[in-house]
Amino acid sequence: MYSVNYHRAATVADAAKMIESGDAKLLSGGMTLIPAMKTRLAAPSDLVDLARIKELQGITVAGTTVTIGAGTTHYQVANDQTLKKACPAFSHLASLIGDPAVRYKGTIGGSIANNDPAADYPAALLALGATIVTNTREIAAEAFFTGLFETALNEGEIVTAVRFTVPAKAAYEKFRNPASRYAIVGVFVAQGNDGVRVAVTGAGDNGVFRAKEIEAALAGNFDTAALQGVIMSAGNLMSDIHASADYRANLIMVMAKRAVKAANA
Repeated sequence: MYSVNYHRAATVADAAKMIESGDAKLLSGGMTLIPAMKTRLAAPSDLVDLARIKELQGITVAGTTVTIGAGTTHYQVANDQTLKKACPAFSHLASLIGDPAVRYKGTIGGSIANNDPAADYPAALLALGATIVTNTREIAAEAFFTGLFETALNEGEIVTAVRFTVPAKAAYEKFRNPASRYAIVGVFVAQGNDGVRVAVTGAGDNGVFRAKEIEAALAGNFDTAALQGVIMSAGNLMSDIHASADYRANLIMVMAKRAVKAANA
């Protein structure tokens, strides 16, 4: 590690002012930033800690609308009883993230702002047609996730919450890397008022994406039988030491069928 100026923000407005000077970075759970600093892949002049900002924390369910503060930890998302009742698929997804240490410290806002191509939340937010709320505006999930580790956030913009409508049915299934527990392939399916949406993480060579072939197959019949014969193209999928593009294409269909089965259970 090296010398860095540490700031503890009390409010979102304070944090926004603090990151205006120098090469400052926002610190939430620090699950990615701290390891990057240790290996000198990141070298900010200042760290602005968001962990104690109360307005960024908590989960509310008002009617069919769920709002989750950006500073809410994965553990809280996984175990909040109100959220479990409203959208158990979202809570289940959070329970699959990392290990207990990661879930106790990592936050939903930090995860989506980082937009790791194998992260879980982006698939859920994209499939649920969620809205990402920042200190300056609201961004549809469809427009928020723009590429590998890239988002629509502007310089100095802070994610404050995510908001989505409770789906009629939803489920998430992923094939985990046994070491990191990141998704080699993760599929979130959701059936709501606007139809069926399916999002895939861990597989796309440009990050999270919607699986239109699967959506079309499920549009008329939300059942695993509708997916028989559907073939996922490997053309825009990644190959790495963990799995080839062809293997991931097959896994997407396997995880999609499991997710639909779980959603109908």
